[in-house]
Amino acid sequence: MNAKQINWLMFYTLVFMWGTSFLITSIAVDQFSPIQISTMRISLGAIILLVAMYLRGLRLPTDIWSWVYFALFGAMGTALPFFLISWGQQSVSSGTTGVLMAFMPLITMILAHYFIANETLNRYKIMGCCVSFCGVALLLGPQIEGSHSILAQLAIFCAAASYATNTILIRRLPKFDPLVGGAGMLLVASALSLPVALYQGFENISTPSTGAIYAIVWLGIVPTGMASILYFSLVERAGPSFISNVNYLIPVLAFFSGIILLNEAVTWISLLSVAIILSGIALTRKPMKA
Repeated sequence: MNAKQINWLMFYTLVFMWGTSFLITSIAVDQFSPIQISTMRISLGAIILLVAMYLRGLRLPTDIWSWVYFALFGAMGTALPFFLISWGQQSVSSGTTGVLMAFMPLITMILAHYFIANETLNRYKIMGCCVSFCGVALLLGPQIEGSHSILAQLAIFCAAASYATNTILIRRLPKFDPLVGGAGMLLVASALSLPVALYQGFENISTPSTGAIYAIVWLGIVPTGMASILYFSLVERAGPSFISNVNYLIPVLAFFSGIILLNEAVTWISLLSVAIILSGIALTRKPMKA
């Protein structure tokens, strides 16, 4: 398996980890608030990565600048977007959220053009981004409901911009081992989100069901802990524009997971949407002719 094939394997693994998190979150959200879910999954993910890091003989850095970088990663890539999405979805539908998050690859490509070497915008990247976004809008369009909460929609858009900024920061700032970088990022993110969860309180929790507990454990280990390792590795291997395409396929996986697990109907529009999204992603990877 060559380097390109490994990159795509890591890419689709991330899509699976993050795309299925919506279904798992729907189990936990019945008994936990959004900030409680995000805090517990971030904290559990941090513990998992810390244990894995120490078992590999690695250690967290002790210099102040490394922790400044971790604070940037943790705030921009985890704590801030988790909170913004949780807050925004109180009054914005999941369909609208999916479309707003699909702006992330476009924001990433624009930032990468100015801040990352060899990530220059070209007509194929711009066209592919627009094509994929149209596919996401076509797929999720029927679910979009009118919302009078401009601030909530703006919060979700800011979360997409936060993810994009974090992807650029990872390439621009000093390189860390994926385990060290992921552990440091989640450790700081948990320190940032825990006070918010404590301020809100835990009076709403009585005796969580087994399903809700399993959901939190899964969210902490897979789409938070393990995905952070893959994320750091893939950004370094393939660049921010490549990994940003994950955000086009996550709504697709979340949509079809509902079809498979909830027996929702498949329409020709949904199949066409997937074909359009995949075509757009392929177009962004097309090299410019010399």
